[in-house]
Amino acid sequence: MTNSTNCSNIIKLSYNVQLIQVIIYATIFPFGAIFNVLALWVFCCKLKKWTETRVYMINLVIADCSVVCTLPFTVYFLWNDWNRDTLCLTIQSIYLINMSMSSYIITVISVDRYIAIKYPLKAKSLRSPWKAGLICGLLWVSTITGLNIKQKRNEPLCFQKLSTKPETSVLYFLIFIVLIPLIIVSFCSMHVIRSLKKKMITNSNKNKLIEKAIYIVSANMIVFIVCFLPAHIGMLARFVVEKNFFSCLAIQKIRTFISVTTCIANSNCCMDAICYYFVAKEFQEASSFHNPNSHHPETKQTPPLSVEDSRNAGIKMLQHQSQK
Repeated sequence: MTNSTNCSNIIKLSYNVQLIQVIIYATIFPFGAIFNVLALWVFCCKLKKWTETRVYMINLVIADCSVVCTLPFTVYFLWNDWNRDTLCLTIQSIYLINMSMSSYIITVISVDRYIAIKYPLKAKSLRSPWKAGLICGLLWVSTITGLNIKQKRNEPLCFQKLSTKPETSVLYFLIFIVLIPLIIVSFCSMHVIRSLKKKMITNSNKNKLIEKAIYIVSANMIVFIVCFLPAHIGMLARFVVEKNFFSCLAIQKIRTFISVTTCIANSNCCMDAICYYFVAKEFQEASSFHNPNSHHPETKQTPPLSVEDSRNAGIKMLQHQSQK
């Protein structure tokens, strides 16, 4: 395709865009590395009880740590127009797999939270640490297997798409990695918020606790949308432009947009780290609130006596599930 060849030099990133990438990644890397290592230490070593939240959060921290570790390589590859060799493919695979896992785990936590609040009686049978571990294991296996197919793309440079040939695989990537998780996260979050607001009307003495839960859910949903959506809208726009081949200039502008918004998506690792603090804080408060002979709300074996008691327990569980 002649257009593809003619565009290869035009759609390359400008020096200013590359410089912006370097500055942003140089900021994300140290903060992301420090906060994620600390978070991993807290969730693996400091917490005493294994809960669904702890299992999900450890997997989320591992995914974020892996993404952070790829950032220096990504900057170096982009700055030096690195060829797609074995090292490039390895780093690219680690990056794609763990970014996808981050999206999936956030989605699973949203569903877990939805079940805890909307169906508190069923939650005791549907939720458990070993089930959370099984879900995460299946997600890792399916993500690693599925995204290996994407690495077959024939591009000369690492982390760069210079051809203008549209790839149908991009649509599958957008649907399964972004669109479906976005719909699920939004649906679960909105229903949880609605349920909690109704709870505020009937239980004024618990309003402070409920307001905090609403804030957590709202913040998590907004961060997910802000971090993941823009870059993938850019990818969809590029697919449409390439499919109809408007012009090299249009593709170049979209590629610049994707490059900048991808930096925003990668800043998600630091956003998670901020949430880790609140999760750990909630666990500490929960431990000090209950007396030594009482059980944690998430690990009680005796089911709640009523739907009302169950919903109260669900709100407490929600306090321990602040992720993104």
